[in-house]
Amino acid sequence: MSDPDALQRVLEYHQDTKHHFQGYARGPGYLEWATQPNPFRRSADAQLKSLERIPPTGEPLYDDAFVRGLIPRARVSFQSISQLFYDSLAVSVWKSVEETRWALRVNPSSGNLHPTEGYLICGPVQGLCDKPMVCHYAPEEHGLEVLAEFELGLWESLCQGFPSDTFFVGLTSIHWREAWKYGQRAYRYCQHDAGHAIGAVGIAAAGLGWQVKILDSLGRDELALLMGTSRDHDAEPEEPDVLMAVGSS
Repeated sequence: MSDPDALQRVLEYHQDTKHHFQGYARGPGYLEWATQPNPFRRSADAQLKSLERIPPTGEPLYDDAFVRGLIPRARVSFQSISQLFYDSLAVSVWKSVEETRWALRVNPSSGNLHPTEGYLICGPVQGLCDKPMVCHYAPEEHGLEVLAEFELGLWESLCQGFPSDTFFVGLTSIHWREAWKYGQRAYRYCQHDAGHAIGAVGIAAAGLGWQVKILDSLGRDELALLMGTSRDHDAEPEEPDVLMAVGSS
């Protein structure tokens, strides 16, 4: 598909999924509870590395996170990686009414449906791993599922041009989680939620003295390959959204 055709398709989707005074955009019109999506994805055979639950402290102050260089830079370690995910994508509280129980998370989500999944791509990290690895973040358990380990030489090639303490955080969307409730507007809400997650990761990283850079030169296929979401499986499709470099600059 040529670029003009791609742009036209985007504009048509934007127009077609607007709400109007005459009616709402197309959707299911009801909630089929038997097919309600599970907001927590797990890989059956992956090793789970439990992360530390970092208790809240009085510092750093929220406003300080927006002043570059004001917060001392944390060393990349098991504890700091744990805190990054705990402060950005973790479950924040469990709520219940009678027999119904559900989770809220640090990152907001349209309808609390949470289509956004998080990934870590890193080199050897003290207390966490001895080899470079690709991991999926499991918010219910606050842990990292190890999807793949790879050689140090490949990691050094991947990180060429970045500071030595750099690692990568990726985000994907499972569109079905939003389509179940919102129908054709699902992609809008997935992008909305991905933006919230990017912001949450950015603020959590700033609280550790780190910077976040969106790597917007990577395409869909490259992102899917890096995060391992291009594989065929029986679960709902997972589309890559963004990869962020996290580190000292």
